Amino acid sequence: MKLVIVESPAKAKTISRFLGPDYKIAASFGHVRDLPASASEVPEKYRKEPWARLGVDVEHDFRPLYVVQKDSRKQLTELKKLCKEAEEVILATDEDREGESISWHLLEELKPKVPVHRIAFHEITREAVQEALANPREINDALVRAQETRRILDRLFGYELSPVLWRKVKSNLSAGRVQSVAVLLVVEREEERRAFKKAQYWDLEATLAAADREFMAELVTVDGLRVAQGKDFDPATGQLKNSGTEKVLWLDETAARQLAETLSDAACRWTVLRVEEKETRSRPNPPFTTSTLQQAASSAFGMSPQRTMRIAQQLYEGIDIGGGDREGLITYMRTDSVTLSERALRDASAVIRKMFSAEYHERRQYETRSKLAQEAHEAIRPTRFDRTPDRVAPYLEPDQLKLYQLIWTRAVASQMADAVLLKTTADIEARTNGQECVFRAQGTVIRFAGYLRLMDNLQKENLLPPLRRGMSSDNGELGVRGVQPEGHETQPPSRYTEASLVRQLEDAGIGRPSTYAPTVQVIQDRGYVERVGQALAPTYLGIAVTMLLRRHFPEYVNVQFTANMEDVLDEIANGRRDWISFLRLFYFGEDKKQLGLLPTIHSELKKIDYPSIPVGVDPNTGETIEVRLGRQTAYIRRGKGGEGNIAFLPPGLYYDELTVEKAIELLESQRQRGKELGKDPATGRTVLALEGRYGPYVQLGDSEKGEEVGNRISLPRGMALDDLTLDKALWLLSLPRVLGTHPEKGGDVVIHIGRFGPYVACNGENRSIPSGRDLFSFTLEDALALLAQPKRSAAKRLVRNLGAHPESGAQVDLYEGRYGPYVTDGTTNASLPKDLSVDNVTLEQAVELLRNAAAKPKKKSPRKAAARKRRAAG
Repeated sequence: MKLVIVESPAKAKTISRFLGPDYKIAASFGHVRDLPASASEVPEKYRKEPWARLGVDVEHDFRPLYVVQKDSRKQLTELKKLCKEAEEVILATDEDREGESISWHLLEELKPKVPVHRIAFHEITREAVQEALANPREINDALVRAQETRRILDRLFGYELSPVLWRKVKSNLSAGRVQSVAVLLVVEREEERRAFKKAQYWDLEATLAAADREFMAELVTVDGLRVAQGKDFDPATGQLKNSGTEKVLWLDETAARQLAETLSDAACRWTVLRVEEKETRSRPNPPFTTSTLQQAASSAFGMSPQRTMRIAQQLYEGIDIGGGDREGLITYMRTDSVTLSERALRDASAVIRKMFSAEYHERRQYETRSKLAQEAHEAIRPTRFDRTPDRVAPYLEPDQLKLYQLIWTRAVASQMADAVLLKTTADIEARTNGQECVFRAQGTVIRFAGYLRLMDNLQKENLLPPLRRGMSSDNGELGVRGVQPEGHETQPPSRYTEASLVRQLEDAGIGRPSTYAPTVQVIQDRGYVERVGQALAPTYLGIAVTMLLRRHFPEYVNVQFTANMEDVLDEIANGRRDWISFLRLFYFGEDKKQLGLLPTIHSELKKIDYPSIPVGVDPNTGETIEVRLGRQTAYIRRGKGGEGNIAFLPPGLYYDELTVEKAIELLESQRQRGKELGKDPATGRTVLALEGRYGPYVQLGDSEKGEEVGNRISLPRGMALDDLTLDKALWLLSLPRVLGTHPEKGGDVVIHIGRFGPYVACNGENRSIPSGRDLFSFTLEDALALLAQPKRSAAKRLVRNLGAHPESGAQVDLYEGRYGPYVTDGTTNASLPKDLSVDNVTLEQAVELLRNAAAKPKKKSPRKAAARKRRAAG
């Protein structure tokens, strides 16, 4: 028996259809070992080593400490058993660095005593698998070293810089070589938006007619001066750029309306000055790479990169397509190459000639320009071009079909002829009272559709009527239907979407196809970035962390450094760079030439203050206004803070909108939200009723009067500030309040308001007070009756069954729980977002919520976080 090991059961299931009974196909379920994820995973004999927390022996050639992952132990035992029965072991993991690394780790753990071979294939088809078996090779040690260096580099970067954030910002934060730069890009875009100054400009649009057909023309010049457009304004000032010798005319609303009125006069003469026809060609795009597929899927279907890659993985690993056949429908989906194999070029040609004709085919071999194209040999394409979307539609889920159609169409179109377009430009003069204005009309005619025949968004023709030089309104050949002023406003640079951020990372040379989607997801999971519609906006936490890292570690948290690291990893993969000397230089530095990460952290740590985000200066007081991070949320602080100088930021107010004026408005609004109820007779201090970030509360002491601020307590749910009297406020401020002694248990019976509302307690046992009860008249007898009731578990109520999970088959249910509505498949729970109604949630939405919840890292316990901080400090 020959044992073939792949990563996933789905891939194993597909390959098993191609091989005979002499082969046994087994899955490793991804990586079987890695660096320790926590201190508990470090073997006992290493725990006292100074490098144990890193999982890398930095003193002895950066030797990594690998441990078998808990989830992999059972499967690894099964693979070892199969190895003993096998006459040959064939490692068939993916062809990129990650796949090469998985094969190497398997070999290190299994230690088979039979021959071992490595095979790789770009598509999971019978022909590709059989060809790979006929051409086995050895494990590529250089690729393994490059992947291992990346893993160690990222571990050192994250495990050394993250504790800095724990000490200086808050616990459970993380820094990462790629993730921190991704957040940096999002933050810098937000800063550009905040610094942007809008400008208003106007132009004119004329509705003209010739040969009984209307067409539109836009004003381009007035008396020889070009009319200003959005590109002419400086985003930093909102004023016209200094364009050198060229002068432009900036029309405001008044001037535009006056000019429109003048040109609408019957005395105005309109004449065609110039008609130019030019043939242009539109070329198809190359087939997809990982990043361009993610961008296209986002634009066309609103799919996140993570969702796109999950569906692409399914199409790659194999789909049952009827008649007992199961095959991969697309080639390997983690690639930055745009080339196609010779077989693919031939197959595409045959399909195009059959669907259209020979004139629609044009053989094209695209050249990969990205310097990063190292990981795979071919673009993403269908494994068989004759397998059209219509043919496979009955066997695919809706999202699978959408993505397959996108991939198939792009790959086929890339081998089709150019579209030939005829573009017409006509300049038309309007002259009156010695003033000369020129309008421009443009039209397009498709002469030969070429690849556009295949596209859903076939370019619409914009036909102009027959025009010739000299046509005029004087003789009726040119009609004027109206002239309308049009107002415009320059727009700040758009926020990144998930797809455009992936494109920016790729353009900057950061990351690899396998890292794009996880990076975009992790910066959201960490709370550094959040989605606003389809866009990504940095949170104040993300901005504060970025500003700290940018100020104190600029050599390590910048685009160029991260891109250079990718170049070095490529050199290691190609055998041109020694990985140990590189890690030594990165971590320890080299005397005065390069400081190194560890010495830099030791040098900067004492210089780091608690991070704040600048807003500006209050023009009335001269005090600085900044954003600071609270325990639960961000808030504005003016000067040194204190009553009237602190305001919590409302949800949805992002940094680009937080001007000095807005900050002052929030501070004043917060100051006015509340009232003075009177004096506490016991202390003489003022009792205030205030509105806070988490609702109304009462406070003892007014700092603006120089009083010490004492107890604060939230109002019970349903109680408004207007309902509060001094007596009630004093009663609340006295909480926790002893109602009396329990006649049987002997302990104090206490009433208090906690995180989940009012409750009574005695000797560590508590009961929630039902909503609607009057707390102020709650007696000891009421409390005893409540405590005598059996304690209820956190209730959950089944709202409805949503159906079977399309991947696992598990039942997906919608529940109303203690903390709100949620969906579950029995393994994973996911809360419903606030904007999704219980009445409207669908199975598809529930499945997406469960996928996102399953992908999020589990939260670490506070005790473990504290232990990590102590180790980092030591």
